[in-house]
Amino acid sequence: MPPSTTSAFDLTRHPAKAEPTLIADDERHFAAMSRSLEQSTADLSARLDVLRQAPGGHGRQALDRDLEVHELGKRLRTLRRHSLDLCLGRVIVDGDEPRYIGRIGLTDATGRQLLIDWRTPAAAPFFAATHADPMGVVSRRRYRWARGKISDYWDEVFSTEGLDGHVVLDDDSAFIAGLGASRSPRMRDVLGTIAADQDAIIRASSRGALVVDGGPGTGKTVVALHRAAYLLYADPRFAGNRGGVLVVGPHEPYLAYVADVLPALGEESVQTCTLRDLLPEGRSASDETNREVARLKASADMVAAIEPAVRFYEEPPTDPLLVETPWSEVWVTTPDWAEAFGAPEPGTPHNEARDEVWESLVSIILDKHSGGDVPKPRLRKSLAQNDELVTTFNRSWPMLDAADLVGDLWSVPAYLRMCAPHLSPGQVRTLQRRIPNAWTRSDLPLLDAARLRLGDATASIRRRRRESVLAAERERMDQVVTDLLDAHTHDDGEGVMPMLRGADMRNSLVDETASPTMDADELAGPFAHIIVDEAQELTDAEWQMLLSRCPSRSLTVVGDRAQARLGFTESWQDRLERIGLREVTMASLSVNYRTPEEVMAVAEPAIRAELPDANVPTSIRRSGIPVIEGPVADRDAILDRWLAAHDEGTVCVIGDPTFTERPRVRSLTPEHAKGLEFDLVVIVDPERFGSGIAGAVDRYVAMTRATQELVILRDPS
Repeated sequence: MPPSTTSAFDLTRHPAKAEPTLIADDERHFAAMSRSLEQSTADLSARLDVLRQAPGGHGRQALDRDLEVHELGKRLRTLRRHSLDLCLGRVIVDGDEPRYIGRIGLTDATGRQLLIDWRTPAAAPFFAATHADPMGVVSRRRYRWARGKISDYWDEVFSTEGLDGHVVLDDDSAFIAGLGASRSPRMRDVLGTIAADQDAIIRASSRGALVVDGGPGTGKTVVALHRAAYLLYADPRFAGNRGGVLVVGPHEPYLAYVADVLPALGEESVQTCTLRDLLPEGRSASDETNREVARLKASADMVAAIEPAVRFYEEPPTDPLLVETPWSEVWVTTPDWAEAFGAPEPGTPHNEARDEVWESLVSIILDKHSGGDVPKPRLRKSLAQNDELVTTFNRSWPMLDAADLVGDLWSVPAYLRMCAPHLSPGQVRTLQRRIPNAWTRSDLPLLDAARLRLGDATASIRRRRRESVLAAERERMDQVVTDLLDAHTHDDGEGVMPMLRGADMRNSLVDETASPTMDADELAGPFAHIIVDEAQELTDAEWQMLLSRCPSRSLTVVGDRAQARLGFTESWQDRLERIGLREVTMASLSVNYRTPEEVMAVAEPAIRAELPDANVPTSIRRSGIPVIEGPVADRDAILDRWLAAHDEGTVCVIGDPTFTERPRVRSLTPEHAKGLEFDLVVIVDPERFGSGIAGAVDRYVAMTRATQELVILRDPS
């Protein structure tokens, strides 16, 4: 990156702001930044080259080296992804020198702070200062970057001493400007214009569950994603790799839309997924078409049925068993079976506990053999080959598969009645189906609970394979040590040779990395914090999927009760307490930055018809474009005219499955449009979305995706 020799500003559209007295200080600062960025990039590249060429080392040394490579690589990618546009703006506090706020911290060769990381306490006034609480701020300047240049900036003054050297003193301009800019297929970068109410939520404590409640366009998703980056950087609960952050979105288009946000903030470790992604069956699972089945499976009581379903396969035999071995005959009594089956610690997954039960059973039988002349390894082998003992054990504590277990609930009525006694006989019949493993989204919480309760069915096989490999490695090292000792028979008994005779030294020479391992499921957790967007749609059963991955119960819950397709009549506190969250904090966003007044004038009555108390946010801007209504036949002509008139921007046709997507034009259902935004939204036959709450929510969601224009088309017939 060569040092900057030209201006960092391109203010051709705002010539008054290009006055040298207004930007000279910034120009000097950006020149210093450019020199520092060039040097930092070169230093990081050189350091990474050295680390990558150095020997990897072992144990903690290798881990530390890999972590350093990761951190240095992440910072280098951030520097290369951005340039001077790392800088968001500047703030003058209590008459001090300007503080320049950036995506990351940056110093020059002398240690002078050129950029303050936006997540630090020193940067907080840049986002949080208001005229009601200026936090000591004299003035604030925010930049808008386009193609590596500052295309505009806005000044806000909080005291009379801040008036000198500023222009365009519009308190709202920094937030309103740009809201009407063309959208792209990815969420725009908005870090530089985070509002004070949003910043307070981003920096809130991670303890317990924080609910971010707000209507369309209030920036809930922006807040959630920036909160993830902030917590990973600033919250001590996340220090020392104690667990990462998981962001759960409503659907795949949402994940694609927000994919660039966290990398742009310098965070690459945050996992993002939908609920479907948490299980391999999720990808092919269909939507549940039977509303009663979906309702029954949505309850936490249904998930609780997994526990008795598994316990059914953990009952010790009630009959004694005579076990014959080459040395003697012993009886395994009913108390013996009970003792062995009680060996695993509470909470041990069923399949993983199986080896513990077998080992306990073998130990009991070994203790019953009298005399010390019975070779225990041979006796163990004899018991493992005893067909009657093994058959009885396998029948009483079998290896189980989660899919088979849940499938049995939907195909064996008596089994379901036993595991879910809260169901009526009619409900049991309703839940039965011809193909047990024809998975729907409603099955996923039960499959997840079963997989968690059962554990890995292959763990025992992998453990035995690992033990076999390690045993062979120990035997190999024993031979190496023996050869060394034989080669040094003249050793006087001092130094390293006597040490080789010790078992600890021999074991330390064993390479345990040679044993087979399996990569952990990245979405299995546990996570230190989970962020859930569009959380109003989750059922109680689906919440259990997330809580099982977040033992800390540290969550950010983002949603709007007025956008719940199945209705949301209770409060957030009541809902979350019912699923087991006791520490709940509320935060509300009420300003609609996205949707213009013209669109909200049509959308608000659509939702209030079904939900009079809906939290409808207040729009802060007008587009000047009225909502257009017309016949469906005008669809293509409207799209053609708009695309011809706009070189940039995106369009979405909602509610027309016959429409084929084209460049810059998406075709989505109301459900899959949730969380997204487009310059132009064309809604086709909104009345066909249905009646009641679900239909009203779909219409409301579809309308409020528009940032500029809304067109509603209806079939005249």
